[in-house]
Amino acid sequence: MRSAATPGERTSRRSVLAGVLLSVGVLVAPPPAVAAGASGADTVRSLYGTLLECMQSGPALGLSGRYARIEPVVRRVFDVPFMTRLAVGPEWERLNDARRQQISQAFARYIAAIYAQRFDSYAGEVLRVTGEQPTSTDTVVTSDIVKSDGEPVQISYLLRQNGAAWQIIDVYLNGTISELATRRSEFGSILRAQGIDGLIVILNAKADTLAARPS
Repeated sequence: MRSAATPGERTSRRSVLAGVLLSVGVLVAPPPAVAAGASGADTVRSLYGTLLECMQSGPALGLSGRYARIEPVVRRVFDVPFMTRLAVGPEWERLNDARRQQISQAFARYIAAIYAQRFDSYAGEVLRVTGEQPTSTDTVVTSDIVKSDGEPVQISYLLRQNGAAWQIIDVYLNGTISELATRRSEFGSILRAQGIDGLIVILNAKADTLAARPS
């Protein structure tokens, strides 16, 4: 993982880590699937396992290799269509299926590109699940990402059961800052100014920009 320098950069990277807050000629094994009947904590462990592998092999994989490893995991462990619907808000109901698929795919690409760009190297970081608290309908998984200097970043995940699998639907930094609420505010501004086509273009452009940055 990159080691930040200024306090502003460290704060920004914490937000990116919450975000929730994402193939080259290096052969890599496919990420392990979450077994049927697995818990919400197992879903988060699957995500963390992939991120840790990408960090440990970061330079060898390169940015595009990390993206290739992370992107299918994002689509599996996050309920991206559900998250996109909530982030887009009322405009979602006016979209046809093709537009819904386009915006969901753009959102997934953006998430995967962020993870691939940020989790780029390993310097002893620890990614660990610390607990799980079921609710009447969902479950909350708590975790720490302990940076190489020993500073922990507390991240909680809200998951819902989608069929037989528990999938992430929101990410909270320090237990309070909702990534989905942040995205809904950002998306709302873009939708008002540029409409759904503008939002799709912007998300894909952000993903392309992140993927084009040096590892």
